[in-house]
Amino acid sequence: MSDHFAIQGDLVIGDRLEPGAVVIEAGRIEAVVREPRDGNLPERVIDAAIVAPGLIDLQVNGGYGVEIGDDPAAMRHLSACLPSAGVTAYLPTFISANAPQYAQAFAAFDAARDAAGAKPLGLHLEGPFLSPIRAGAHRREALELADDALFETLLAAESLRLMTLAPERPGADQRIRKLVERGVLVSLGHTNATYEQFEAGVDAGARMATHLYNAMSPFGHRTPGAIGAALVDARVTVGLIADGVHSHPASIDLAVRAKGSERIALVSDLMQAAGMPPGNYELGGQTVIVDGSTARLPGGALAGSIVTLDQAVRNVVAWTDADPAQAIQVASEIPARLLGLPDRGRLSAGFAADLVLFDSVLNVQATIIGGEIVHRRET
Repeated sequence: MSDHFAIQGDLVIGDRLEPGAVVIEAGRIEAVVREPRDGNLPERVIDAAIVAPGLIDLQVNGGYGVEIGDDPAAMRHLSACLPSAGVTAYLPTFISANAPQYAQAFAAFDAARDAAGAKPLGLHLEGPFLSPIRAGAHRREALELADDALFETLLAAESLRLMTLAPERPGADQRIRKLVERGVLVSLGHTNATYEQFEAGVDAGARMATHLYNAMSPFGHRTPGAIGAALVDARVTVGLIADGVHSHPASIDLAVRAKGSERIALVSDLMQAAGMPPGNYELGGQTVIVDGSTARLPGGALAGSIVTLDQAVRNVVAWTDADPAQAIQVASEIPARLLGLPDRGRLSAGFAADLVLFDSVLNVQATIIGGEIVHRRET
């Protein structure tokens, strides 16, 4: 394909669709044309029903048969497969582990950070400074052994981009401040915090809640807990797994009503079995039983999801009053904003030409990264 071309259709501009065209040259967006016509577009023009910024997934534990860990080949495989779901950038996510395993995960990331396909933006460390009471699929011994020495080691890692922690753990406020000072996004999750403890974490600089509703203190009308705090605090953007398993469709609708499209970041929470047949898989060294719709530990606890981010977008449209542009916005612009990405998440001149072309019912037709088509749907 020529490196100078245009794509025209309904453009996702913020939370609305507007007809127009995106002009691409040398891997970047040269212009966004609101009234395309002969003479103001390049010779080569591609038509699409919906033209959107590339999706950005903040929580990818694995998928397509691999798990994030000590093998750089796993991340390369993920980067190659994720564009089929419209994902152009993501955070490989490593769950709670023992100290030596973190060094191996950082080394694997460094070895594969230039993987072809969806760009790995940095590591999301989900743990280990979580609540043992709300451990979920995390090994409790890893949470209980986590100490200040390990935190300082993790803090110094260049590839650390996002950390999930529980704000009620001793020293959490100080850890949050250090992470924020270092430029790391902090998300509160796997927490048994009271409303007040959650708010203290936000006051310290946390700006996200990890997989809202899951592994957090429940909402009560007298004790709002972490869920209540996350829903009402306008400083907090909630991560949301829209699979109908981690949260009922009505709970997804409630989150959209409470937070709007400006304070939700759709995440997949993909684990190794995504895109694979039912069977037994692994997450953090534990066996996970996958039946085609859920991924659970033998004891029944959910262990990641198998919903792809494009399906999550479709689910939000089906279950809430959000329109297609808003559902795409919470999977593209909002994650980019959380991470402070200067040139991703919007259709804007000068931004990277990372795009997804959808049909009218939000099936991915093609994914473009750096101006190159890296995935095209088979017809």
